[in-house]
Amino acid sequence: MKTYYIVRHCEATGQAPDAPLTKQGQNQADALADFFKTIPIDRIVSSPFRRARETILPLATLHDCPVEIEDQLQERILSISPLSDWRTALQQTFVDLDLRFPGGESSRETMERMSSVLEEALLYPARHTVLVTHGNAMALLLKSIDSTFSYEDWNRLRNPEVYRLVQTSETLIYERLNFG
Repeated sequence: MKTYYIVRHCEATGQAPDAPLTKQGQNQADALADFFKTIPIDRIVSSPFRRARETILPLATLHDCPVEIEDQLQERILSISPLSDWRTALQQTFVDLDLRFPGGESSRETMERMSSVLEEALLYPARHTVLVTHGNAMALLLKSIDSTFSYEDWNRLRNPEVYRLVQTSETLIYERLNFG
């Protein structure tokens, strides 16, 4: 049996790829490492975005585990054009999985991208893997496992957030872990 921990990054100063963690986010990253102190970790794979890498650095140091960078774990681009009400637009994409705004990814495309990372991890020999990503990407990965995962579930995600996925012989079972 394999276990995967899907981690949403800690509090950051913004949404840009190079946005660092806030001071609170740095404290959260330390607390996250402490949370995983007694949990075996064989592999860590992170989004290339700075806030994701900074989130997992204390854990990687604690477990003496290198961080692999995976572009597929980056946040979803909803649109390259400003949206007057991006939350309503995002909510629509949870209903219409093929809805795509200018220059953005549809939910289905993001789900396929995120699922491909998980499928690769399933083939990898590591038994305990941490995947570090972003809120919308995480929500759509969970939606690919459970079609009932909704916009409202995304809206309840925190920074950071941790879900555990366990591979059984038949399926993947997921649960939200109480962190923080």
